Amino acid sequence: MDFRSIFMGLAFVLMWSSAFTSARMIVHDAPPFMALSIRFLISGIIAISIAAALGQSWRLSRRQWTSTAIFGVCQNALYLGLFFVAMQWIEAGLASIIASSMPLLVALLSWIFLKEKTAPLGILGLMAGFGGVALIMSARLSQGADPLGLAICAIGVMALAVATLAVRGASSGGNLLMIVGLQMLVGSAVLVVPALALETFVVNWSWQLVLAFLYTTLIPGLTATWVWFVLVGRIGTTRASTYHFLNPFFGVAIAAVLLGEHLSLRDFIGVAIVTAGIFAVQISKRPAKA
Repeated sequence: MDFRSIFMGLAFVLMWSSAFTSARMIVHDAPPFMALSIRFLISGIIAISIAAALGQSWRLSRRQWTSTAIFGVCQNALYLGLFFVAMQWIEAGLASIIASSMPLLVALLSWIFLKEKTAPLGILGLMAGFGGVALIMSARLSQGADPLGLAICAIGVMALAVATLAVRGASSGGNLLMIVGLQMLVGSAVLVVPALALETFVVNWSWQLVLAFLYTTLIPGLTATWVWFVLVGRIGTTRASTYHFLNPFFGVAIAAVLLGEHLSLRDFIGVAIVTAGIFAVQISKRPAKA
């Protein structure tokens, strides 16, 4: 793996992990579905405009259109939409831990549905990773965490796993920035329906809300998504997903620093187990050296 890929992977981890903290700030003062739909609309228009200026085309192959639609619905509408709703009731650090189980779900789904061979180390990693998530969730439930919020996050991370499996088809054939913009517009269009049907557009304006919204729109929303597509195109989905083993630590650290969220010893043990499980799963999938 070259240094550029390593830098891109670390940059993606930092941006992706910070999204939970900024999202928590947004949903405190604005309706989640509408805020996210507007965010995707702005990000999508920016991405498509830049892509058009660079000469990229919206004329994609059928496979790219299908994958882009799946990615837009699963990641943007379902995963992020559900997490935005859930973070009205649960902390950003806990949401980031649940979301960090995505590589474990990708490995499990690949094993079950794509018949990918899984080494003994990978199986142990899956067991440890899901055990760590269960440990954290049981601890938080005993401390009064909202079970509905946890359930919503669980559904959302499953949608993210499906989206990740679809990335390879969407990122092939070029036009990456155009694809990023199009899948954001897909998410915006899907989310505006529940926003109009279920929410009242009441916003408590503050400088924290404005900064959090701008940051979420431009950094985790636009830049991190583009970096992820490029990274997957360079090193593949499996190797790119390896960087997710850093997300539990970065996610809880950023939330603790910016939001003052408290983490117990049991939480730290669970995070360490999840991290080790993710790392074991990804290491087990690396091809053996000749």
